[in-house]
Amino acid sequence: MSRPKRVARRDAGRARGAPIVDAVLAHTLEELATSGLEGLSVERIARRAEVNKTSVYRRWPTRDALVAAALEGVLTQLSAQHVDTGTLRGDLLAILEPLALMLEQPLGRAVLRAAFAESSSSSVSAMASRLMSQQATNPVKAFVARAKKRGEWASKARGEQLVFMLVGAVMHRTMLEHQPVQGRWLHELVDLALVGVTPRNND
Repeated sequence: MSRPKRVARRDAGRARGAPIVDAVLAHTLEELATSGLEGLSVERIARRAEVNKTSVYRRWPTRDALVAAALEGVLTQLSAQHVDTGTLRGDLLAILEPLALMLEQPLGRAVLRAAFAESSSSSVSAMASRLMSQQATNPVKAFVARAKKRGEWASKARGEQLVFMLVGAVMHRTMLEHQPVQGRWLHELVDLALVGVTPRNND
């Protein structure tokens, strides 16, 4: 009696562990950018990453868990970009430019839609919202402290309000006006905002 042929695993022979995780998460972000959350397919992601779909679900039991993990990676990458530029204006631009660049790309727009979509699960919408807000709010205390030390910050100004105002303007420009954000427009926006936090004689 002949033995049945064994079906080769799609991911047979591939390195295990981190390389596979990185590949799956990278293709998840690509799928999110091209198909959005509603059209995202775990089967397509597994095929592009050259792994079995069961291997994906073994590590991430649900589609939402997979998307949340991929977004966590984006958040980590963006959070590492915050630097001390030496001026308040430079610090604000350093916060806004990566966010503006992301929102001008399909992935950024998909993340923003996921943050506001009523159909998103709590894990995905929470992670997407965290990605958008934490990119802006994480460095607030640090850049305000530096600005105060340099004498660039009015005593009554609130850093969170300034950043949320700037981020809201960037989101409005990108998602509703469908206009570019990079370059002159963003610099003029920051210069306008600085008028409200620059110390005056009575501060």
